Amino acid sequence: MPSASRNDTALQGLIDLAHGGDAAAWGELLAHACERLRRLARKMLRSYPDLRRWEMTDDLLQNAMMRLHRALAEVRPQSVRHFFNLATVQIRRELLDLADHHFGPEGDGAKHHTDGQGAADDRGGVLQKEPDAAEEPLTLDGWTDFHSRIESLPEHEQEVVGLLWYEGLSQEEAAAVLGVSVRTVKRRWASARLLLVQALEGKPPG
Repeated sequence: MPSASRNDTALQGLIDLAHGGDAAAWGELLAHACERLRRLARKMLRSYPDLRRWEMTDDLLQNAMMRLHRALAEVRPQSVRHFFNLATVQIRRELLDLADHHFGPEGDGAKHHTDGQGAADDRGGVLQKEPDAAEEPLTLDGWTDFHSRIESLPEHEQEVVGLLWYEGLSQEEAAAVLGVSVRTVKRRWASARLLLVQALEGKPPG
């Protein structure tokens, strides 16, 4: 992916400038990464059945960008890889808050919520492609629990889930990003899925 590599080089340059004392570079980093973050937000929003009735990708992105801006005041990523790890966390937390807002006890969405397969139009994610795709949740509650549990994964496993599932990279591409072998990615991916199933009491959520 040559264009992605050139873009990552530009993003890394902005990160280096920011660490060199250029305060404006963090804002430029957010602006330059906006389209990639929008694609990431769109992919993550599709995993939530019924939530798209209430929220659009750009709304999710705007709120997540505000979270990311605040996070950058405390966490200074050293690399593009760490920056997008941080961004993924902010988008996931915004999704969880939106789900609670719309489908919690006081949410308007709870009155219209059904437990159908709301994510059926996006079944091409990484979990679907794996042999035990039944781990992929089908309901809003299942997805909410699934995304929440990812926060508790060990760092390496959480990072692999971020690259494979959230960003949609292949295992080969993820290995290149992480600087490890494909075998290592496969091992961490298998470990992440096992830990998620165990955290969800050994059965597919939803």
